[in-house]
Amino acid sequence: MSGPAGKGSGKVGPPLGTQLHSKEKRDLARITAIEYDESQFQEKEVLAVEDCLPIKDAPTVTWINIDHIGQMSMIEKIGHSFNIHPLVLEDIVNTEHRPKMKDFADYIFVVLKMLTYDEKKREIDSRQVSLILRSGFVISFQETREDILDPIRERIRSDRGRIRKMGADYLAYAIIDAIVDNYFNILEKLGEVIEELEDELIINPTPETLQAIYSMKKEMVLVRKSVWPLREVISRLERWDSALIDKALSIYLRDVYDHTIQVIDSIETYRDMLSGLLDIYLSSVSNRMNEVMKVLTIMATIFIPLTLIAGIYGMNFKYMPELEQPWAYPMVYVAMLATSVVMLIYFRRKRWL
Repeated sequence: MSGPAGKGSGKVGPPLGTQLHSKEKRDLARITAIEYDESQFQEKEVLAVEDCLPIKDAPTVTWINIDHIGQMSMIEKIGHSFNIHPLVLEDIVNTEHRPKMKDFADYIFVVLKMLTYDEKKREIDSRQVSLILRSGFVISFQETREDILDPIRERIRSDRGRIRKMGADYLAYAIIDAIVDNYFNILEKLGEVIEELEDELIINPTPETLQAIYSMKKEMVLVRKSVWPLREVISRLERWDSALIDKALSIYLRDVYDHTIQVIDSIETYRDMLSGLLDIYLSSVSNRMNEVMKVLTIMATIFIPLTLIAGIYGMNFKYMPELEQPWAYPMVYVAMLATSVVMLIYFRRKRWL
């Protein structure tokens, strides 16, 4: 069920309790909670896991978000407080999983990949987002504080759309939908880079262009690993018979599924385009080499008879009739020049020049 989805090695996750994300551990984990219903809204930052316990029993819809999942003590407290299976906690802290979904009867566990694009480095960064959907609330676990979910928070704050009128399952759908929609933004930027590479291939292909094409192919592999399994995840959520997911939500999940298919189609199209760019680059380099070889061959062909003539009259024989002729030297030069001109005219008529 699990596998690598990012740039990691895809190794089996360590036992629960292993301290992960040593780089991010320097930043303290942050817990934020949003409670809302159709008539009220409250947002706050929770200082301790114990402060979340009254929230989970609230009649409103609750969204608990945990940033920086490297602190195992906090993750274990959350797992104990909300009765989350230890294997799920292990999947949360081990961020090399592919998108997947598991049903534990009283809650549904979903793993997604949130992608961001660094325009300066032209690299894609993949971050795991884990969701726990229970009756009345959603818990999300993220690797960093930077995310793309602020539009959802703003919709809740300003009571725009139907999110305040719906349940926790709709909130989980909104998070998944935001992540999938962001894939289109990533693909748009990748498409711009591919267009730039096409222009470079036409104007002046260089070894740096080839390196850029290979880098883009690697980025597309990362995007494909992040998106391809998501199709099955959303399809299962749509067809899953669970009391946690309202039947009316299936139409929204179908829409996300359609978007996922569009993203996958775009990924395959871009992969084909990159393969075509690679073929164009190799053909361009081969054509340039052929042009160089053609010029060198023509030059060598022209000088071969001239070398022959020069070699003949460079032989040190005493009795060579032409040596005694007063016009022998210029006549040899004229013959050599005429030979060159005739060969050039012949090559031009053959369109080799």
